Amino acid sequence: MTLASTALPYLDAAAVRAAAPWTTAVAALERALLDGVDPEEDSPRLFSPAPAGEFLIMPAVGAAYSGIKALTVAPGNPARGLEKIQGVYLLVDSDTLAPVAVLDGTELTAIRTPATTLLAVTRILAAGPGGVSPSPHVLVFGAGVQALNHVRAAHALLPGASFAVVGRRRERVRGLLATLAAEGIDAREGTVEEVPAADVVLCTTSSSTPLFDGGLVAPNAVVAAVGQHGLDAREVDATLVLRSDVVVEGRASALREAGDLIPARSAEEWEAIRPANLRELVRGEFVRTPGRPCLYAGVGMAWEDLVTAALVYEGGTRH
Repeated sequence: MTLASTALPYLDAAAVRAAAPWTTAVAALERALLDGVDPEEDSPRLFSPAPAGEFLIMPAVGAAYSGIKALTVAPGNPARGLEKIQGVYLLVDSDTLAPVAVLDGTELTAIRTPATTLLAVTRILAAGPGGVSPSPHVLVFGAGVQALNHVRAAHALLPGASFAVVGRRRERVRGLLATLAAEGIDAREGTVEEVPAADVVLCTTSSSTPLFDGGLVAPNAVVAAVGQHGLDAREVDATLVLRSDVVVEGRASALREAGDLIPARSAEEWEAIRPANLRELVRGEFVRTPGRPCLYAGVGMAWEDLVTAALVYEGGTRH
């Protein structure tokens, strides 16, 4: 196939959403890890300055497909009513390296991040002393797209869960709650004081300082810090890190970008500890410590984009 002879399909945001419902996206990510994807072999993402932020390039290779996600990150956009992260995904055939499709990269990111988080959270809950509660209380920090989609994903993967949302701007929280209500998802405005009662805490913010006192997190609770990347980012404090079991997407990516982890322990300490990664988690190789919280630290990885893009492409163009 060549670009000159064949029109390249473009899968827009609606097509991405339709081809990757939450349970399907989570299952695809888990299947990829069980079939041999190794997060430790993932390509590092590439950053380059842009006029109002930065460019972010994320290449990934696979047996059938490979691809590149090209994003722009504009921190000032949310205040202007625009998306902070925007971009496209180029999916190619691994054998010929011919492009096969372009996808909406913003929606792809909005789906693969919560799907990866909920894959981790549900497997960590299942590994806990009591298994997955039929009615966990989920506390979500953030009121943006990722907060919205994390509630949607958690509602699909934890159907008996109750939800509360904590945000700095009440009008944004109320807008998010109205959107969820229109979709039949019951959630309410929450407060930081609810942290001790939460079974699951999802941190989906751009905060550079910890969102709550990590000493308040309940024993056996699961906290996912996934809103930020970069060694200067902080959604949780060292107190939580030091008292928790820790799972990461990938050890190498965490050392490069997990600012929630590095201040609590040095890179050398983490290398010695070797926290479990997602592949080991889904393979059942992670064992929780009774009475301790578990922290999942995610920064976003290129293999997740590739798996989700391939799922969308095959579901959106092959019937």
